Amino acid sequence: MPDNVLSPPPDLPFAGRVVLVTGGSRGLGRAMVAGFARAGADVVIASRDGDACARYAAEISAATGVAALPYGVHVGHWDELEGLADAAYDRFGRVDVLINNAGMSPLYDDVAEVGEELFDKVIAVNLKGVFRLTALVGSRMAADGGGSVINISSRAADRPRPGLLPYAAAKAGLNALTVGFAHTFGPAVRVNAIMAGTFFTDVSRSWDRTAFDERAQRFALRRGGEPEEIVGAALYLAGDSASYTTGAVLTVDGGQP
Repeated sequence: MPDNVLSPPPDLPFAGRVVLVTGGSRGLGRAMVAGFARAGADVVIASRDGDACARYAAEISAATGVAALPYGVHVGHWDELEGLADAAYDRFGRVDVLINNAGMSPLYDDVAEVGEELFDKVIAVNLKGVFRLTALVGSRMAADGGGSVINISSRAADRPRPGLLPYAAAKAGLNALTVGFAHTFGPAVRVNAIMAGTFFTDVSRSWDRTAFDERAQRFALRRGGEPEEIVGAALYLAGDSASYTTGAVLTVDGGQP
C-alpha cells in the first residue's frame, strides 16, 4: 500500500491538495467544487462566466476556509487553456486533481439541420478542450510525480440518442481519451472518467418534467440524480482509495437501461 494512503487527516482527506474544475460555477461542477472544498482542497473554479466563478470562489472560501481561484475561460478555445494552467500553477504551485467537467449538449429537431458551426462547438468544448487541458496539466503532474484526472463523460457515449449525436460522439471520444491518457501519463498520473446519467441541473429546468418522470420509471432508482450525488464518485476517483484505478469509466446513472 502506498505510504500516502495514510497521510491525510481523516476529516479533511484533501487538505493541502489543489483541485481544478472546469465548468465549476454551476451544475455538476459546482457540486464537485463544494465537495472537494469541504474535504479540505484548495480549488480553481473555471468557466466561461468569469463573474460567476468569482462570486462562487468568494462563497466557497467564506464557507470552508480554503483558497479558491476563479478563472474565466472558454474551454473550447485551444489558445486560452495554457493561460488557465499557468494561472493555477502560478497561484498554487501545483494541481493535484483536474476535473474536465465543462460541456455542452444542444438539442436539434432534425439531424440534417445540424450545421458545421454547432458540430464544431460541441466537439471543441466536450473533446478538443479536454485533450488540450489534460495534455498541459497532465504533463506537469507527471513531472511532479503524481496526480489524478477525472473526465465527466455521459451515458450518451454508449446510448446515443437521435437528438444528441455530436455530443454522443464527443463523449465516446472522451472515453477513449481517458484510457489513452491513463497510459500516456502512467504510472504517476491516474486518469479516469465518470459516465454520468441524467442529473437535475440548471439545464433540466427547460425539460418536460412529466415526460422525464415517466421515462425515469425505467431506471433502477426510478428518478434522476441531484448534482451532489456525483461528488462521492469524484472524491473516490481522485483520492488515495483509488490508487490502483486508472483508465476506468465509472457509470453513475441511477441504473438507466
